[in-house]
Amino acid sequence: MISFKDKSSFDKEATIVLVDEQQVKENKFSFQNKDLAQQIKSLQTAGQFAAEKDQSFPLPQGKKMVLLVGVGKKEDLSLSALRVTIRRAMLSAYLTKACSVEIIVHTSDESVVKATIEGVAIGTYAWKKYKSKPKTDSSVDQKDVTIIAAKKDIYTDAVTICAGANLTRDLINDNADVVTSAFLEKTIKGLIKGKKSVSAEILGKKQMEQKGLGLHLAVNQGSRNEPRLIIVKYTGNPKSKDYVALVGKGMTYDTGGLNLKPTGSIETMRSDMSGASAVIGVLKNTLALGLKKNVIFVMAIAENVIGSGAYKPGDVFKSYLGKTVEIANTDAEGRLVLADAIAYVIKNYHPKRLIDIATLTGACVVALGHDYSGLVTTDNDLSRQLIRSSKETDDRIWRLPIYPEVKEAVKSNVADIRNLGFAKGAAGAITAAEFLRQFSNGTIWAHLDIAGTAFVDQQCRLYYGHGATGSGVRLLTHYLQNN
Repeated sequence: MISFKDKSSFDKEATIVLVDEQQVKENKFSFQNKDLAQQIKSLQTAGQFAAEKDQSFPLPQGKKMVLLVGVGKKEDLSLSALRVTIRRAMLSAYLTKACSVEIIVHTSDESVVKATIEGVAIGTYAWKKYKSKPKTDSSVDQKDVTIIAAKKDIYTDAVTICAGANLTRDLINDNADVVTSAFLEKTIKGLIKGKKSVSAEILGKKQMEQKGLGLHLAVNQGSRNEPRLIIVKYTGNPKSKDYVALVGKGMTYDTGGLNLKPTGSIETMRSDMSGASAVIGVLKNTLALGLKKNVIFVMAIAENVIGSGAYKPGDVFKSYLGKTVEIANTDAEGRLVLADAIAYVIKNYHPKRLIDIATLTGACVVALGHDYSGLVTTDNDLSRQLIRSSKETDDRIWRLPIYPEVKEAVKSNVADIRNLGFAKGAAGAITAAEFLRQFSNGTIWAHLDIAGTAFVDQQCRLYYGHGATGSGVRLLTHYLQNN
């Protein structure tokens, strides 16, 4: 739990004190505690603490602990680095047994306080559902955190948004045989139950067959779990007919199908529903914040597995839009599910703008690495809005080009188009986006490829620990709040 208080009281079991170099030099701090100020001065004189970046120093205070944390020069500190600093401090061995923690920031700047909130809520998240805790382990995982700052809506909203991101992480991190299409349906129904201005349409296998969502059905052919297309319509501004649609790829597990993924690539494929989970996280935030916007939340859910019923390379299927698609590779399944979802939502719900989000291509990881998601859009205004939200939230995106010649890459000799682009995977992220664009039917559209950013398959990256990051949740929530 995170709360706020105007003044520090040093009454918690542990206190984290952020200090910059100038404060140490001038012996002027953001807290009122003469004894602590004198201790810091003595440490500086002894050359033990100068508030350099990543420098920390523990000061036991009886049964309590004060942890001094240096942030370096105030003017040089990035908010990303601050989030990392907060995460490290909160996970410090000195705070292991503390149930309550007070954080004193070195400045009252709103962006610094927000970054501190995210450093706590996003940075200390850990997936431990299946870990057994030894009886002798006295560490405290869940801490009550008080941040010394005047309580403002912008801060309480930040806490809410982080909770949405962490719900997304929970969904992605859990077992694929737990988080099935039925589980996600139940989760979504739980979020919207009793909420005003909300309606839902849920298509299962039978309804998809009746309506002709042939691509979505093809991907799910080998699975014992039914596919779902779940659409939640939220009308936060009844006076407006302007809706934005968020469409998320929800592959609850992706083996690659008959084009089976190799060892080293298949192990984390429960994360292939990160797009749909991000949309669920944004749905949670939208409801919690009561946004005065109109939004259509779309979760396209399937499971791409092998078996006698699995769809096959070389097969041709008819999409909801009517286009026929040659299956060049069964591991290019996400674009198929998204294509039907995009076409269905545009025809039946008429959004003014549509943004899809998906762990779509390894090519995007090659192009941008793991810290930036790819953005592809033909609309410059939408691009500027999303990039501005990216910069505000540190949910990073980078715009990739899309151009007329890419259309040639997805042409087929036996169908209208194929689900693979140029030979040898050239421009793979862009050709996948082009495939999706062809189902947007002239609607203002943007595509977010979060293949590189959605999951950390290591110990840590930036201020994320191992597992899902909640990529896209803060970005899209900010976008809805401000556009």
